[in-house]
Amino acid sequence: MAHTSVLLGEVLTALQPKPDGRYVDGTFGGGGYTRALLEAAPCLVLALDRDPDAIARGQPLVQEFGGRLVLYKAVFSDIDQAVAQNGFGPLDGVVLDLGVSSFQLDEAARGFSFMRDGPLDMRMSASGPSAADVVATASEEELADIFYHYGDEHHSRRIAARIVAARKDTPFTRTLPFAEVVASAVPGPRGKIHPATRVFQALRIVVNDELGELRRVLEKALSLLKVGGRLVVVTFHSLEDRIVKVFFKEHAEKRVHINRYKPVQEAPSEGPRYREAHKPVEPTDAECARNPRARSARLRTLERVA
Repeated sequence: MAHTSVLLGEVLTALQPKPDGRYVDGTFGGGGYTRALLEAAPCLVLALDRDPDAIARGQPLVQEFGGRLVLYKAVFSDIDQAVAQNGFGPLDGVVLDLGVSSFQLDEAARGFSFMRDGPLDMRMSASGPSAADVVATASEEELADIFYHYGDEHHSRRIAARIVAARKDTPFTRTLPFAEVVASAVPGPRGKIHPATRVFQALRIVVNDELGELRRVLEKALSLLKVGGRLVVVTFHSLEDRIVKVFFKEHAEKRVHINRYKPVQEAPSEGPRYREAHKPVEPTDAECARNPRARSARLRTLERVA
């Protein structure tokens, strides 16, 4: 399946690309947002991705848009270093698509999917401990906590116990055998959602430290915005959306309490101030029909106003 960028039109509306503007696509992936920005205005884009395959896949785009696109291999929490090393700031906008690339999901060798057999890997950067390493070394209690806290899996303890019992005989190295053991621990008939869905999500989040990366990048991205600059984040599950929601709320422009007995009152001037540019945006039914992976997406935008 080709990669389809979720909420593409809505992202462009939120970022409002302008001539000579400077934008960072922190999650290049298939290059959908980057291409749309470059086509919407004669702007500059610095695109980051931790996946070396994504960087290689994006080279034709660099050639197509000449000097207006720079591809940079890095986790997005290193956005400050990437901007500094490329002399790219201050920024008019940053976009972060927190979903997994379709290229990663559809390539069996990356081990993200239980729909086809491949190595139990799940590393976006192709380095560091893999999902197989986590499954092999974590205790039963640790596995149960991972599945429950990062996958909202209510049968986490049953699944963890089944995994620990099974790995004594044969280590888990492939996706399909692992998914079948997980499924065997979930009681009741199978529904439309595969029983291993939440477990695979939880392992992917832990292997790539996705929530830690998200917390680190949000503060850094805000610090790089010029006045009028916007941070646009597309989330795909409740854990990451909650982090973004709380962060935006804490940083949104504070309303000044008006005391009618004090005729002259000024807003606090120390530090930058922000506002949420619009209510959370969700994909339309038509987009979900075209791209089922968009179903859980939600877009939020924070703008620097002073």
